[in-house]
Amino acid sequence: MSVKGFKEMDFYRKQVRSDCVELLSRFQKTDSVRFEVFSNIWREMKFSHIFYGTLNREKRAFSRLILDTAYSFFLPPFSFQIRVGGLYLLYCLYQCQTASPPEQIRLALKDWLDLSKFEKDAVDAQHLDAVYILRQLMFQKAFNFTAMPTVLVYKKKRKVEKSAPCEEFMERATRPQELINIELLEELSNIHELYGNLKSSVSLTSEQADPSFNLVRKDLIPQLRSTVMDFYKWQQRKDGTDEDEDSDEGTSSKQECSKRAELIASIKSKAFGEAAEAPKSRRHRQVEVNQTNYEAGPSHSSGYSRRNKPSLKTRTNENLYISGDLWKEVTTATHISRLTTLDFVRKDPRIAQGKTS
Repeated sequence: MSVKGFKEMDFYRKQVRSDCVELLSRFQKTDSVRFEVFSNIWREMKFSHIFYGTLNREKRAFSRLILDTAYSFFLPPFSFQIRVGGLYLLYCLYQCQTASPPEQIRLALKDWLDLSKFEKDAVDAQHLDAVYILRQLMFQKAFNFTAMPTVLVYKKKRKVEKSAPCEEFMERATRPQELINIELLEELSNIHELYGNLKSSVSLTSEQADPSFNLVRKDLIPQLRSTVMDFYKWQQRKDGTDEDEDSDEGTSSKQECSKRAELIASIKSKAFGEAAEAPKSRRHRQVEVNQTNYEAGPSHSSGYSRRNKPSLKTRTNENLYISGDLWKEVTTATHISRLTTLDFVRKDPRIAQGKTS
């Protein structure tokens, strides 16, 4: 396939994934794992039309892309219902594809344990629809058992963009509730009591009591049970807040629009109420705007008054401080200055007249 074909397939991948997410989200709202419910949603969305419009040379590549996209929903960490929906989606897409012979579903070696565990869970829960569909795909040899989940090409330097996982399809964390049950709490309580008795017997026999004997927590079992209950309540509150946010989304958007309109109006009022500042190149022409002076009469005072900057000599004399003896040495002329300057001294006219007379 050419580079252009790869770019087109990447574009199709995003669109196909969005359609699959829409289908599975509708299936999730039914709270069912029956194939009949899924098939009704499939027919309502006319999902089989997804293969229409593809060219003959693109049928196989497009079928592989769709099956790989749907296969991602059949794997963990999605919930059991979403994985069942992904299995039904794979079955329907495999049956409706236009490529001949039909394109197989790539099943990587690392995913085989997840598939076996999924089948075992479905059999234990008596979800016969999912078990039948999975074994029907096996019977039709729809799976292609491979070493890697994607096709590897030699010297292929094409970066595949990873799509963001759908958080609403993720399975909720229920392992703490499943792990901490009544039988386990009773067993822990008996072991904890036996451990405390052994420590107390050792401390009585020894002459000096070890401070580590006082490290036994008496409220370990109740605290463990309360922690699990707090986690379960936190999950319930989080689900409730998410539903409230979805219901209040319309009202919050209206409030945001009204606040934004008020903010724009206040900015406009401030902008028109103040005089615009002139650029630096035209500040010598700027005139200060004064409403009271304008009403009383024209103002002859300029808003910009130029201030003469003191010279370097003046600033040096103001900032420089020299003591008395050093100041005399500085002010007296040196030998070098006398050689470089003219020795001109203005004589008194009265002394000059006395000499002539």
